[in-house]
Amino acid sequence: MKSQCSTRQKLVRLNRREAKRLWGTTLNEFLFLGLRELSIQFGVSIVMGDLILLNGRWYVTHTGLVRIAKYNRCSGIHVKPVPEFSDPSTHRWAFEATVYKSKTCRGFTGYGDADPSNVSVLVHGAEMRVAETRAVNRALRKAYGIGICSVEEIGSFDRQTEPAPDSKKLPQAANGDGNRTVRDRLCQVIRQHGLDPNLVKSYAVDFCGVKTLRDATRDQVENFLAHLSDWAEKDRNALLCQLNSYPGQKEGAA
Repeated sequence: MKSQCSTRQKLVRLNRREAKRLWGTTLNEFLFLGLRELSIQFGVSIVMGDLILLNGRWYVTHTGLVRIAKYNRCSGIHVKPVPEFSDPSTHRWAFEATVYKSKTCRGFTGYGDADPSNVSVLVHGAEMRVAETRAVNRALRKAYGIGICSVEEIGSFDRQTEPAPDSKKLPQAANGDGNRTVRDRLCQVIRQHGLDPNLVKSYAVDFCGVKTLRDATRDQVENFLAHLSDWAEKDRNALLCQLNSYPGQKEGAA
């Protein structure tokens, strides 16, 4: 117990430092107190992409909820569509998710829906995945008593997020090892916007249409980098929704 308390206190300090780096000018003591409680109670990590700050409020991410479930040894999650509230012809989907905390748990159920009117235009065509994610998030929040909303549940992702204080245009490729330069710039975007590197890698593979990122050409990676940076600057929470629809990988982001 003492070791766990010590670990959580270290996490509190790490989260406070990372929050200052990402959202320094928008933070206040009220937000820091909330961050402290979330860190101690649920073990969430900003570095791992578990929390983001939007319009002066903390939001948990799908990545964070799944990590909380894994930490608490969640027994399973069952997800199924709700046909009576779904209409594939209009891209409207509804899902029901049930989380089982243990083998004897009766389950905690949540519902999620998505259609072109309540998702960003940047994720049009992915309404089914958004609806499924929202259902899972609600069920997980019920199961583990997480009161703050998840970012994927927000009705529209078209609002502007608080920019990181060190947000700058990406540096242009320098002379020398071009591949290394692209890798460094990609890592910079990941750090600057607090993205999950494993999910970014999964998205990059899909975006470039290759089996592994090593198979992508320099032009493909450059195009992905420009796309990722632009999306992160314009609508970071919509980007997070897209990234969270991909399974993570064990390898790094580049």
